[in-house]
Amino acid sequence: MRHSLEFFRATGPVLRKPAAEDGAAIWKLVQACKPLDENSVYCNLIQCDHFRDTCVLAEEDGKVVGWISAYILPYDPQTVFVWQVAVAEEARGTGLGGKMLKHLLGRKELKDVTRLQTTITESNKASWALFKRFAQREGGELDNQAHFTRDTHFRGMAPTEHMVTISLPRRVKQAA
Repeated sequence: MRHSLEFFRATGPVLRKPAAEDGAAIWKLVQACKPLDENSVYCNLIQCDHFRDTCVLAEEDGKVVGWISAYILPYDPQTVFVWQVAVAEEARGTGLGGKMLKHLLGRKELKDVTRLQTTITESNKASWALFKRFAQREGGELDNQAHFTRDTHFRGMAPTEHMVTISLPRRVKQAA
């Protein structure tokens, strides 16, 4: 018979909705996950409080090892926008990012969602790989277009962000 701690480690981190008390730990995780934008600790606290139903926290042995911030577009309730995905260095390569995305889409608050959107810079290879794998596993198509451009939106201070849209055809069929 397995010891319960061994079973816990074998199954991976616990995925859950965040609480406001998680804000500071999430902020530290995001800081450690370059090239993610470092928002203020207050921003992460608000995400944990106001957007908890559309955010995912991954925790293992009391430590935050993963985070997704997301929200349903106010003008399009069928689209969830994933703002950030952060995975601690010790949890990388385990598929945690994909597991958190799947967990997020499994929530009742997202039952009407048929599209996932995010923005990714051209150089962020890890994010491209994550979302391409996710689209493939979900049987969806991935489309991308330059959206927030270096010169027009960032005035040369940041690279262009590509709007990535993933259709979720299985969810469309379920909704029909």
